[in-house]
Amino acid sequence: MSDDQKVFTPSQPLEPGDRYGILSGFEPGTRTLEAGFRIAPPFRPLPVDIVFEKDVPVTLRDGVTILVDVFRPTGTEKVPVIVAWSPYGKGQGTSASVLGIFGMVGLDNGTVSGLEKFEGPDPAYWCAQGYAICNPDIRGVGNSEGDSVLWDRQEGRDCYDLVEWLGVQHWCTGKVGMSGTSYLAVSQWFTAAEQPPHLAAINPWEGVSDVYRDLVTRGGMPDTGFAGQLQDNSFFGNGRKEDILAEAERHPLINGLWENKIPQFEKVTVPAYVVASYSNTLHTAGTFRAWRRIASEDKWLRIHNSQEWPDYYDEANRADLQRFFDRYLKGEDNGWEQTPRVRYSLLDLQGGDRVDNPADQFPPADVTSAKYYLDGHSRTLSTTAPTADAAAAYVVGFNPDTVSFVTRFDQETVLVGYPKAHLWVEAKGSDDMDLFLLVQKLDAYGTPLQQFTVLNQGARIQDVTERGASILRYKGSDGRLRVSMRHLDKTLSTEDVPAHSFDRIEKLAPGEVVDVEIDLLPVGLTFHPGEQLRLVISGRSLLGTMMPGIREYAPANSGQHIIHTGGDQASYLQLPVKTP
Repeated sequence: MSDDQKVFTPSQPLEPGDRYGILSGFEPGTRTLEAGFRIAPPFRPLPVDIVFEKDVPVTLRDGVTILVDVFRPTGTEKVPVIVAWSPYGKGQGTSASVLGIFGMVGLDNGTVSGLEKFEGPDPAYWCAQGYAICNPDIRGVGNSEGDSVLWDRQEGRDCYDLVEWLGVQHWCTGKVGMSGTSYLAVSQWFTAAEQPPHLAAINPWEGVSDVYRDLVTRGGMPDTGFAGQLQDNSFFGNGRKEDILAEAERHPLINGLWENKIPQFEKVTVPAYVVASYSNTLHTAGTFRAWRRIASEDKWLRIHNSQEWPDYYDEANRADLQRFFDRYLKGEDNGWEQTPRVRYSLLDLQGGDRVDNPADQFPPADVTSAKYYLDGHSRTLSTTAPTADAAAAYVVGFNPDTVSFVTRFDQETVLVGYPKAHLWVEAKGSDDMDLFLLVQKLDAYGTPLQQFTVLNQGARIQDVTERGASILRYKGSDGRLRVSMRHLDKTLSTEDVPAHSFDRIEKLAPGEVVDVEIDLLPVGLTFHPGEQLRLVISGRSLLGTMMPGIREYAPANSGQHIIHTGGDQASYLQLPVKTP
């Protein structure tokens, strides 16, 4: 069983420091925070009176007790409640770490009250709209009992128990929702798959949906930099925490442990308002995967053009989310069902982004897949396959250590959907290859175009995003694959989105040429006449780290990488082209 494969390491108590907030201490009791109350000078004052129940014990099905904070409107009228489930301390909203993150992305800390969980809904706003907010310290976190786990079906069962406890509280209408970004989004897939009866709607706002494929082994490569940051800087508690790094080292192939960290999408049937972006190299693939696979008949997708935190706390977006929750948590007949099932953005990368483009599906129905063939001789991309064989190659560790292929558009061209690459490759002097791909937009003069996803565009952000922190600056659609992990999962793969089984290793023999399919992150890009698209292939990471300050992955490459093109080995880039 997967539980037998888990590895745990001692946790540490949450003590005063960067992640300790004003409300992090253990102080059970109930008090009323009056309108105008401000927890600290940088934060927003409360617009209404709020009942604050702190460190309320909730016993889970196996006898473990967790502690939750509840913020709810005053009065006797029953209200629905929104859960923010994550391992981040329930009092962390005022901590130095959260203040620093808001500063990094350029958000004013006065945007929120400080009562919210990191990446979660703000009680100041939601209580004023007639909702309660529940901030739990999950199993093993803070003063809650037990050992914590990381993105696991155990979390789904635990949150099921919390949802059902909340649903029968004297102040609750019996309707429970979930909201939040990143970890708070991922936990919603797992919880909804358990189908708690009182869960009425979810709002996953960017998050992974497969720990193996999105977090520890993207493309079959053991790239655990962010996993280490998450493990080391979260899950503070009095027991043990799951050691995801040790698990990734012991179990490099998909097995029961990793399957237990994939939500049962087919069991997610509640109404869902999913928010995604093209630019989050941690979350994008997982959010779109979950959107495609959940079984909810009432599901909506909005694809924004910025970064999750500014997008989540934007006033217009919060009001949009309120309409969704008013419909499914309050039962209001407010016309939400007329909202387009998909609203997608088109990036221009020169200030001309178009957002909230309506569609019935993603990709939109008027998108078709077009093959752009690589020509190793001319280094171009063409819709006609070259008849002659040609190869393009680079030597690992030498300059240049990339090969690229370019096409120029002579008319307005819109790409929206899922790109992929089908390549014929060979490793000379090695039995494996770590391949990294990037689809860039170039202007008419060949200059790569990029775009910050955050409000802060100062010198420090310029520095950290120069070759890393890819969630903060969008440079194009990327993909990666370790060639020995190329075996496709026929049940999960589609014509547009290849999925690898990651259950076997197939090394290359000397002189062997194999074909591989590599999924790239979804795109929404507009090309004006004269602008160009460049496909870059390399043996090193072309974007660097996902987050600032984490360890960069060192590929296990040597020798020469050869990309074969034309003839019987016609490598191509498949692009989702919108009909003019």
